Amino acid sequence: MTQDVPRSPAARWLWWSLAVLIADRATKAAVERYTDPSWHRQILSDFLVLVHSRNPGIAFGIFSGSRSGWLSPMLLASSAVLIGLLVWMLLSRRVEPGMARFGIAMIIGGAAGNALDRLLYGRVTDFIEVGVGAYRWPAFNVADAAISVGAALVLIDLFFGKMPRSDSTRPVRRPRA
Repeated sequence: MTQDVPRSPAARWLWWSLAVLIADRATKAAVERYTDPSWHRQILSDFLVLVHSRNPGIAFGIFSGSRSGWLSPMLLASSAVLIGLLVWMLLSRRVEPGMARFGIAMIIGGAAGNALDRLLYGRVTDFIEVGVGAYRWPAFNVADAAISVGAALVLIDLFFGKMPRSDSTRPVRRPRA
């Protein structure tokens, strides 16, 4: 006898997380397979450049020069805690419908993509670099972009989203005398 498993509408957001994870892993695998670490290709003049960069640190090369043995395990542990917390928030409906749910789903997928790289290789492959003139933004990947866009969506929803009105915020009507 099979029993239908009730599906949470909030769980559908995890499909977006999986899509981000797959896109991230596929693009990193292509860069790792078809280029060497010194590869550099201009796409839009000097504004958008594809590179092959290996980052043992966190987003945008922070801590990439660290030789500490605790960095990778700490990053993996913090990623696992963050992913677990965000999945719980989605599934328990702690986040109102809207951009914030999509943003959190993107953050989960991006964090999972970078955590998977750290677990398998001890580093993250970055391959997108943008810049104007002498200023170059540190190389990043699909996971980093998903985390950044997801965080922006959460903040936009937080500051500009529809605010639920509680009874205490409704105007008090005074009886006419």
